[in-house]
Amino acid sequence: MGNNGVHVFTSESVTEGHPDKIADQISDAILDAVLAGDPNGRVACETLVTTGLAFIAGEITTDVYVDIPALVRSTIRGIGYTRAKYGFDSETCAVVSSIDPQSPDIAQGVDTGGAGDQGLMFGFACSETPELMPLPIMLAHKLTKRLTEVRRSGELEWLRPDGKSQVSVEYDGLEPKRLEAIVLSCQHSESVSIEDIRDQIRHKVIDSVVPASMLDSETKIYVNPTGRFVIGGPQGDCGLTGRKIIVDTYGGVGSHGGGAFSGKDPSKVDRSASYMARHIAKNLVGAELASRVEVQLAYAIGVADPVSVMVDSCGTGTIDEEAMTKAIREVFPLTPGGIIEYLDLLRPIYQKTAAYGHFGRTDPGFTWESTRRAGDLKSACGM
Repeated sequence: MGNNGVHVFTSESVTEGHPDKIADQISDAILDAVLAGDPNGRVACETLVTTGLAFIAGEITTDVYVDIPALVRSTIRGIGYTRAKYGFDSETCAVVSSIDPQSPDIAQGVDTGGAGDQGLMFGFACSETPELMPLPIMLAHKLTKRLTEVRRSGELEWLRPDGKSQVSVEYDGLEPKRLEAIVLSCQHSESVSIEDIRDQIRHKVIDSVVPASMLDSETKIYVNPTGRFVIGGPQGDCGLTGRKIIVDTYGGVGSHGGGAFSGKDPSKVDRSASYMARHIAKNLVGAELASRVEVQLAYAIGVADPVSVMVDSCGTGTIDEEAMTKAIREVFPLTPGGIIEYLDLLRPIYQKTAAYGHFGRTDPGFTWESTRRAGDLKSACGM
């Protein structure tokens, strides 16, 4: 995203009832069930959901028994798909599973502490919000979270689990100034009129989340712009694990290495090193070494140390990037085993990461969101 001039940047989020997010939550529920009984279990679990069907595939190596059909049904039930008229029903959908063990060729490199695959991971942080996240994605998540709150509480009983948000923020340089546009689409019952939907979503969702100071007479607000969204969830759209990687991260700000998170145990650097890169970036901003920073880590399969570490302070750094990189290597463990231990990742903490973003969260368990090492980074940089 350019530093100069006036420009508009857009990010989106989706609710936990969106088909791709159902798939992510099922994959992470299975991961959690394995880690709860076997912290060293290896999991790479993919889910597909479509009309009346959840299909689970992938590689799992563990000593614990996981009742996959029961777990899939309870996850779908928890999201709110409990009646066939919602297009998906936890009690009656078919659950098919095709699971194999992890290849011993991979295991021999990972068991000794190496990375589970090659790959590049990015972490990002900026001073735009208290969570040190870009404003567009934070507002988009808050809108989809609020949609779910008013559905679960019964305040808007005509809401159904599927929904999406999109927020366009106008910047002057690096500073957010106003909202250009808000788009909110929510699945609903047959009985409610589009006028009621637009009126109540505006008052009970948008106005309760979006700061009034960011809205003006020019802000465009679109609620269910097609006018109807009755058929949704897996009936309206096939869902797959790992298809919302930008929603999961920074909303399109910064770079993405391409690896998804959900369904992967932390020996997979796609997940653990992305969490570490976010932790490092957040601590750099917390230490006031930069107000906007991107960190890249890259790994080779079976090799413990990263093949590269890079910092880009987007022109906001108070010291040079080479000094920051040196400090990072000094302060943070960067091997897969070191990251897993440091961030305490062998726990069943993943299902709640699988909706509303993996970053910018204040819930307990999101250890990578801590800025406890900001002081150590300052010291390592001689400040």
